[in-house]
Amino acid sequence: MWARLCLTFGSLLLLGSVGSLVGGELLLAHFGDQVTHPGGLGSAAATGHNIDGPLNLLLVGIDERTGNAAMGARADSIIIAHVPASHDMVYLTSIPRDTRVSIPPDRHSQYRGGTDKINAAFEFGYRNGGGRDEGLALLAETVSNLAGGLTFNGAAIVNFDGFKDLVDAIGGVHMCVDERTTSIHTGWNTRTGQESEPYNFNADGIPTTLKPNMRPQVYEPGCYDMAAWQALDYVRQRDKLANNDGDYGRQRHQQQFIKAMLSKATSAGVITNPQKVDHMLNAIGKAVSFYNNDIPLADWILTLHGIAPDRLVTLKANGGRYNTEVVDGQSYEILDATTKALLVAVDQDRVAEFVAAHPELVNESSGTPSGKPSPTGTGPSRRSRT
Repeated sequence: MWARLCLTFGSLLLLGSVGSLVGGELLLAHFGDQVTHPGGLGSAAATGHNIDGPLNLLLVGIDERTGNAAMGARADSIIIAHVPASHDMVYLTSIPRDTRVSIPPDRHSQYRGGTDKINAAFEFGYRNGGGRDEGLALLAETVSNLAGGLTFNGAAIVNFDGFKDLVDAIGGVHMCVDERTTSIHTGWNTRTGQESEPYNFNADGIPTTLKPNMRPQVYEPGCYDMAAWQALDYVRQRDKLANNDGDYGRQRHQQQFIKAMLSKATSAGVITNPQKVDHMLNAIGKAVSFYNNDIPLADWILTLHGIAPDRLVTLKANGGRYNTEVVDGQSYEILDATTKALLVAVDQDRVAEFVAAHPELVNESSGTPSGKPSPTGTGPSRRSRT
């Protein structure tokens, strides 16, 4: 399931904009109770009761089986959001979900610790009744150790269904497709017009052959206004990207989506429309679980409300290229020396300096502007997905 996070930080900034517009304490109290949660950071929680200096947030998208806790949950998207002490920028760094790490033991879930892919840390904490809180805490501790003791001022989880509602609430997003992307999840039968998965899959969940009479949804390079189903389908894809960049391409598209989401959510057409504001805030309450580390939501809003979409810088782990190592028959991603140094720079609030010395780490938004046509040229107009 796609790494569905990434809206979270935009949501926090969005609340800031709406708080300024509507005014109030009652609004914050009502919606803040829906969004904020205690705990969730374990030993990786920053100490102190203020957010005056540099800030780090852990943003997580999970594959959680609704109504089936026994299936567990894995973190399919892991992003470190760093805000320097100046509070005028945000740097987003995605950690590859297959990164080989040492996961510490967790007494709540009875996990004994070991070496595994980083996305498994959430699942190991989630087990045996640990749930989201323990899953997030164990993941935060794992990322902290990976980054040399990095601490987090807050964290957030987003679920897929609520995320779709939020994109619907603001009327879609404007996205620039930077490589031809073929959907393995959405397609149409050329004879009946019925929507269905277009590919056959092997036992490992890898798409193999195209099903008879099926035509997959294809996103061509260019800039488009996308409905919720289009945007979310696009950023789920990793198997059939034109550049064969797999998870790294998907990470880049997720980061671009954060900026697109934040830009739309803070636009005049949204925040000055009371009906959209109400729908948006209700959708945030369902989509976002924000672990505020005991810092009042109002303080977060006052601290972050001035950061605009063009002040988000998205960064590449491993330079956006695979750095794979096979250990005991299992394929892992290994963070290169430059990425490890970037994480140290995050811990020391030296990201701006580091990025200036390594401009190749910056993901540039791409896609040739081509007006605002629908990117659904390979399939008929699609109704809203439930």
